[in-house]
Amino acid sequence: MRYHYDVRPEAVMKIRAFYQHVAEKYRHTYSFEDATRNIYNAIYAIYRIEHTIPRRRPTLTQWQGMHMAKAGKWYYAYTVDGDTITICDACHEQNMAETT
Repeated sequence: MRYHYDVRPEAVMKIRAFYQHVAEKYRHTYSFEDATRNIYNAIYAIYRIEHTIPRRRPTLTQWQGMHMAKAGKWYYAYTVDGDTITICDACHEQNMAETT
């Protein structure tokens, strides 16, 4: 099946913010070029969801009612409505913990 992907800006911003923070914190060993490459790879992986990345049951409470997929070091929360996959949230594996 061919899907249409709707990626919410909040999900993209979480990916960008994570890698920009890493680039700022480790500026002597991790460049903004590294960050750009990692951002691109994390966003590009979204388009493999439901094709080569299988759906999982969400592990975070705030993602209940959605599907979850893991690609590389990123987890994605998404919904499927017909042929449209909406990426609602993204979380790096280091931050996969319940928030209170």
